[in-house]
Amino acid sequence: MNSIARYTMLFAISCLLTMPGHAQQQIDSKVDLPWNRFYDYPELERAMVALAEAHPDLCRLESIGKSEEGRDLWVLVVDNPETGPESDKPAMWIDGNVHGNEIQASETVLYTAWYLLEAYDEVPSIRELVDEHVFYLMPSVNPDGRAGWFRDPGTPHSNRTGLRPTDNDRDGLLDEDGPDDLDGDGNIERMWRRDPNGTHRRSERDPRLFERVPAVPGPDGRIMRGEWSMAGSEGIDNDGDGRINEDGPGGYDMNRNWPGDWQPDHVQRGAGTHPLSYPETRAVADYMLARPNIAAGQSYHNTGGMILRGPGTPYNESMYPPEDLRTYDALGRAGEEMLPHYDYLVLHSDLYPVHGGFVTWMSEGLGVVSFTNELWTDRRILQNGDQRLDQEGRMRWQDRMLFGQTFSDWTEVEHPEFGTVLVGGGTKYASRIPPPFMLEEESHRNFAFTAFHAAETPKLRLNDVVVTDLGDGLWQVDVEIANDRLIPTRTARAAQGEIGRPDILHFTPETGTELALAGPVRNRFAKDFDPTSHRPQRLLVESGIPGRGVRTFRYLLRSDDRPAGNFEYDAEKARNLTWAIPASEGG
Repeated sequence: MNSIARYTMLFAISCLLTMPGHAQQQIDSKVDLPWNRFYDYPELERAMVALAEAHPDLCRLESIGKSEEGRDLWVLVVDNPETGPESDKPAMWIDGNVHGNEIQASETVLYTAWYLLEAYDEVPSIRELVDEHVFYLMPSVNPDGRAGWFRDPGTPHSNRTGLRPTDNDRDGLLDEDGPDDLDGDGNIERMWRRDPNGTHRRSERDPRLFERVPAVPGPDGRIMRGEWSMAGSEGIDNDGDGRINEDGPGGYDMNRNWPGDWQPDHVQRGAGTHPLSYPETRAVADYMLARPNIAAGQSYHNTGGMILRGPGTPYNESMYPPEDLRTYDALGRAGEEMLPHYDYLVLHSDLYPVHGGFVTWMSEGLGVVSFTNELWTDRRILQNGDQRLDQEGRMRWQDRMLFGQTFSDWTEVEHPEFGTVLVGGGTKYASRIPPPFMLEEESHRNFAFTAFHAAETPKLRLNDVVVTDLGDGLWQVDVEIANDRLIPTRTARAAQGEIGRPDILHFTPETGTELALAGPVRNRFAKDFDPTSHRPQRLLVESGIPGRGVRTFRYLLRSDDRPAGNFEYDAEKARNLTWAIPASEGG
């Protein structure tokens, strides 16, 4: 084959591969956002603005308040107004970056908004999802911490908190002894000091690694000693109190400041003076409380590869009745299938106790089926099954896969207290977050899990209406209402705690029809039922319609002819259902 023929064949193949029929999973987007990088807060804002401006028919961007440092707290609302009022549809709240250093949570929420909007015209199931639901998406609950993480030298754990100046070491001063970037590389790393009685020595195989020296006698009978001891994270004793880096920027934890099982600061550090004492948590709570149609919740953190549900403490187990646990388990097990190496776990028993946490407030305080996903897990970094990597394995990972980009070589620095020290090690990108080349997959899988969660919010259907002539002008009307999704219209926790209002079944008789009795019944074949004694035309359904279940209601009506009237089932967390008594059998 000559070169011209070969070129013609390759060009034809490339054209075939780029035809729509051969790229069905590729989204033709109006806003082209790369998903192999992280966005600082100004870039994140610009991306949100771009999405809202490109999709004004489906999206709006609104500020729900200001952060401690005065940044806007942005929420993207994804909704199709043409399919009904926003308040009439089940909604899902999704947020991330509650802790400033947990940066990929923002990209995951932003990706969710991007995919819902850009795939709307291309993927039928996404169109249906958006048409039937509302999404409230808050990519960064902690914009101050996020801005600081990108701006300031730090560790993978830096700027976790909000940035209100705080006296962390209780010496009467605020933020006076934070970390110091002694080697000027933009990261806060580890320090090692020379020590004749040191605990470690540098590895002969790889001098970047420090090995612990066992405290046992050597060949000559003397206790073996190392040459180096850990001197903490990079920094100096700025306030002269004998400690290093003990009072850095900020000091409050938004994920300890929620009303659900809140405890004071001496019980759980960072909790604040009272629930919702921080501007960010107050803004989110006010926004959510004004939207009782929120039926599902997701908050993204990192790290560990976990799908977490409450309770945060063992004494709150009773707030998760068996009916609700079945729903949580069905969703959580689906998440384990969708997210490789993620585990579905319970906060207090599988991780650690949490007081005043956001996901437990949503579940226990609002009666909303909610999860916290801890994004990213080290089990994905090398093909080693479920084994934990030692430091040599981690070094192989960063050498072979990341080409050394997340490790700073050890540098000698003069320290005012320790003399010559070695500074280096992992950068702030070295742990807790995925490498950029794995970010899109991580974001998409978590988005898909939340899309599945949202799709399982309540969806009501009239299952059947059976009209029976009892004679002497008395009629029996049995109404079956079905919920085709996993999540009930009212969780057992909401009913137990009297959270929100119950569902309401309204009946309006037409002229010539009179309502005698009404109430719930086990099923339409039951011979007796327990009619309500107060306002039967407005039945309060305290426990709602169960997930993937049916509930039956019986009406006894008086009418000389076939009765006539109209029903409406009104639920806070589902679309309302309306129907009329059929004019004839099969009508």
